[in-house]
Amino acid sequence: MGTTYQDNARVFKALCDENRLMILEKLRGGEKCACVLLEQMNIGQSGLSYHMKILCDSGLVASRQEGKWTHYRLSESGRDRAVELLKELTTPNIKQNSICCGR
Repeated sequence: MGTTYQDNARVFKALCDENRLMILEKLRGGEKCACVLLEQMNIGQSGLSYHMKILCDSGLVASRQEGKWTHYRLSESGRDRAVELLKELTTPNIKQNSICCGR
């Protein structure tokens, strides 16, 4: 894994909250302005900002500024990295010998 454990943990942190999962589901329909997400969700602006920072830090979501509003979209490269990370972490490493009880 070419990145640090802390970087990798950001991906899983982004996926372990129901509000962030809801945001990801809404972004599957295309780019959304923060104002649209605020209308669609039962959270305030500070709550949305908190969740969007985590999603953006994970790489799963990308953002762009347009005037005073931020627009969010799913990141294809972030998704691909998350999928590869999960595969890598859950695939046995058969090159590594198992050592048990000093044998």
